[in-house]
Amino acid sequence: MAGTVTELRQPEPEGLVLTRTEGAIARLTLNNPPANALSIAMMETLLSALAEAGSDPAVRVIVIRSEGRVFSAGHDLKELTAHRADGDRGAAFFRRTFDLCAELMTAIVRHPKPVIAEIDGLATAAGCQLVASCDLAICTDSSGFCTPGVNIGLFCSTPMVALSRNVHRKQAMEMLLTGETIDASTAREFGLVNRIVPREYLDQVVTKYAQTIADKSSLVVRTGKEAFYRQAEMDLDGAYAYTAEVMVENMLARDAEEGITAFLQKRKAQWTNEQ
Repeated sequence: MAGTVTELRQPEPEGLVLTRTEGAIARLTLNNPPANALSIAMMETLLSALAEAGSDPAVRVIVIRSEGRVFSAGHDLKELTAHRADGDRGAAFFRRTFDLCAELMTAIVRHPKPVIAEIDGLATAAGCQLVASCDLAICTDSSGFCTPGVNIGLFCSTPMVALSRNVHRKQAMEMLLTGETIDASTAREFGLVNRIVPREYLDQVVTKYAQTIADKSSLVVRTGKEAFYRQAEMDLDGAYAYTAEVMVENMLARDAEEGITAFLQKRKAQWTNEQ
């Protein structure tokens, strides 16, 4: 692939998230196996890595992946339980944890660059929420997904937000109420993942998707991603009114003029990535 390669590095102490940038693609690897739990430290480190990738003009697409056979088991239950000894029985720490998780998931949805989840293994609870929050998700045929909080007396209420915005309501409720693990093909049927591939081809397929997106105008991709999530929360009339204005602004952009002209002239567009 064309472009420079930046070797794996540790953006934060303990190397909880490793970053590798290859050309226009930044890969953020959760690096705390076997569970890759979303502890406070992990979420803060991932937020920092996302912000860094967002501010790098060379990066067009972000991939979130993990080391080990668990993509992420969700929140660190040992960390949460340890704070039950606090004077408030852990209420402040619990609130901090779930607020930070909401900040992380919202940061992915509102990130100006597309974020792809690369899953090889199990994604549970907030780990499943992380998958659902990404713009695209590609997994191996041996991956599994679940929201098992109901099994331990803690309903997956915050994972429900991302899950219910990606799969049909009855399928979301099936996962939330039973706590059972669904396999990769069921996850694709539910709409939680886009593609299933054999493990040996996972990196290749994810790279192909990422590079295809990276080759587009970053201005147009950023505009489209923001509009997609905003219109999804509107009523029909409001969504059409809003997206019509988005398209007017998009048509006035240099890349729209260049792209349409290049199409008519049957040549490759030269993006400026500027308004």
